[in-house]
Amino acid sequence: MVAVMDTPATTSTKTPAPAPQRRRVSQNEPPVRYWRGGVLGLAGIYFLGPVLVALWFTVDGLDGLSLAAYTRIFSAPGFLDSMTSSLLLGLIAVAITLAIMVPTMLLVHLRLPRARPYFEVFSLLPLVIPPVALVVGVRGVLGWGNGSEFVEISTFFTALQDKSLPLVLALMYVVIALPFTYRSLDAGLRGSKVTVLVEAALNLGARWPTVLWRVVLPALRTSILNGAFLAFALVMGEYTIAKS
Repeated sequence: MVAVMDTPATTSTKTPAPAPQRRRVSQNEPPVRYWRGGVLGLAGIYFLGPVLVALWFTVDGLDGLSLAAYTRIFSAPGFLDSMTSSLLLGLIAVAITLAIMVPTMLLVHLRLPRARPYFEVFSLLPLVIPPVALVVGVRGVLGWGNGSEFVEISTFFTALQDKSLPLVLALMYVVIALPFTYRSLDAGLRGSKVTVLVEAALNLGARWPTVLWRVVLPALRTSILNGAFLAFALVMGEYTIAKS
């Protein structure tokens, strides 16, 4: 008698198709933002467009392209004297601005933090007052000084208006450069640990001149250079005050 073994019936099952794998964006991989290029392109056109148009205007002559506008600069009468005076006035204005602002900002930042809002408002006043109004006020002061009965005062105001090097322009440039120098130094003081460095130097027995020269100035080197560059560029580009 043959024994028949029961075998389990095999059922055909369909295997599901593998789902399409989606590309996973790594958390460390920044997303691609094409609009940044568009914004940078528009900003480049906005800033470089007027410069390129002005450059084309200078080289486009009646007879075609010409560099005569640039080659005649150095041979123009009075160019070297005017350039020398402008450079000297710019350097003097930068030196006076830094000599006033660096100790003042350090004093406000370390000893008088509550006076910072008032000093900030005061530093923004040159942006509110038009240069023409500043010129009118300075002219009134100079007229009073020239007509003074005291010889010393009259001589001092006359020396400020010397045509070879009008120092009164440097003093006016200091006023209009105040907001830019203040912003640069304020950002440097807030971003660096000047307070900790100054307190450590004073606790070690250093005097204030040593602290300023060997601690504060190296810590604020970048901010001081930025403020000096902005002030010098503003002085070299200022025309309203110098012409008035």
